[in-house]
Amino acid sequence: MTGRLADRVCLVTGGGRGIGRAICQLFAQEGARVGVADIDMELAQHTAESLTRPGLAIEMDVSSKAGVEAGFARLTAHYGCLDVLVNNAGILLSSTFEDCSEATWDRILAVNLKGTFLCCQAAIPLMKERRQGAIVNMSSVAAKSGGFTGYPPYAASKAGVSALTIGLARYLAPFKVRVNAVAPGVIATDMTKTANHAELAARIPLGEVGDPQDVAACVLFLASDEARHVTGEIIDVNGGLWMD
Repeated sequence: MTGRLADRVCLVTGGGRGIGRAICQLFAQEGARVGVADIDMELAQHTAESLTRPGLAIEMDVSSKAGVEAGFARLTAHYGCLDVLVNNAGILLSSTFEDCSEATWDRILAVNLKGTFLCCQAAIPLMKERRQGAIVNMSSVAAKSGGFTGYPPYAASKAGVSALTIGLARYLAPFKVRVNAVAPGVIATDMTKTANHAELAARIPLGEVGDPQDVAACVLFLASDEARHVTGEIIDVNGGLWMD
């Protein structure tokens, strides 16, 4: 442990598994006090108990304003403040431009985009007041490519996250709060197992899919003081699948 996040209070949404779990584990190794938020309380509790520094499990549906407010209230009641917010919670449902239902569209946008906005909105007063903080949002290579394999609502939601990141970075810069995003490519998680990414994975220049720890390492950089002069950026973690 190098203590890059020593005693900082961090909230990670979707922290129960996959990329979120890897972020929580790495943050705890770096000395953070971690709030593990997930819609599945059992997963949140399991991750919180597995950390090198036990975290706080928080049941949170990010698509609900009341749920977000209750989750943030639980975090601040326990830890007293918020230093780092990672908006990792996300959902991917199979669809095409022609068969995407209204329910599928609404659900994906509600979790991926609205959920990110609601959590940022809840974090703003906590960080502005102290004139410090870092927010890291989870975008996607789909936001830049339009989606290599379809999934139009997913690509649209993540493009919205990227735009939200830049706008919020400008808004919060005068208050010394940094806002950035990470755009993963094909990462080996339970969520991506539901999609047929074999052909896409074969096109990765570095020759292999990423793992959750690859994304977590980038999130740690953006959350730490090592990125003190970085804001409004969307960093690709995709093995070269998309280059710009």
